[in-house]
Amino acid sequence: MNAVLQYTVQGLAAGSFYALAALGLAVIFGVLGVVNFAHGAFYMLGAVAAAVLLDTVGMSLWLALIVVPLLMLVFGMLVERLLVQWLLPLDPLYNLLLTFGLTLLLVDLVKRRYGVSGLPYERPAALDGRVELAGVGLPIYQLFVIGVALLVCLGVWLLMTRTRVGMIVRAATERPELAGALGINVGRWVTPVFGFGVALAGLAGVLAAPFRAITAEMGSDFIIILFAVVVIGGLGSIVGAVVGGFLVGLVEAFGQAYAPTFSQVLIFVLMAVVVLARPAGLFGRDEATA
Repeated sequence: MNAVLQYTVQGLAAGSFYALAALGLAVIFGVLGVVNFAHGAFYMLGAVAAAVLLDTVGMSLWLALIVVPLLMLVFGMLVERLLVQWLLPLDPLYNLLLTFGLTLLLVDLVKRRYGVSGLPYERPAALDGRVELAGVGLPIYQLFVIGVALLVCLGVWLLMTRTRVGMIVRAATERPELAGALGINVGRWVTPVFGFGVALAGLAGVLAAPFRAITAEMGSDFIIILFAVVVIGGLGSIVGAVVGGFLVGLVEAFGQAYAPTFSQVLIFVLMAVVVLARPAGLFGRDEATA
């Protein structure tokens, strides 16, 4: 039972990164219909920005959790205005290719500036060490990551369900055709929603900075698993993104513990099972598969 508790916390911590990033990916796809292949690169930029700000101006993790997502919000809005918007009337494949090319560009720029060996990021002293729970020593930082992710996901849910702006965005995300028919100007929300999705990926990157190696390639494997997350949860589903993220994190953690050779394979086995049973994903709309 001690091992199960440890692996559960480890899985929920890993799932926190997937849940936050997939939440942003789901919102972007719902409003724009864009499969953002650059989401892994945005996650990487969040981690790199946190490390650079720590090294240059001594910015703490606490402040980086606020500043970096705001910077990524602005960056995402610029990307949408300067690049993505021009291809929205065309086949979605064009924006997929655009974001894929943007990923290659961002990764190469980070490699040229900071190399391939990785950037250091010292974990805050307050979040170092372990805490005893039911006789098991659990890493404080993993518990912190889980707590932040749950609070952010809850905050996004409250924003989407308890505010007028949130309900408009949610309508544009989940029922864009109906929202347009009711007179909601979906296009007005495209730029801030894209920026918001990028900010969530950046936030996941900041949380990952003290937890994982910060390299230009850290988003490459991440985006592959992230697509599995959104397929499992349901492409465009906000709830599905969160549930799928934590579920994949648990599968990954227990797979690494009991079947390390097949830990990554198990994620895609789960994805295949879900797609066979429910092609739209756990929380996806059936018409999304049409």
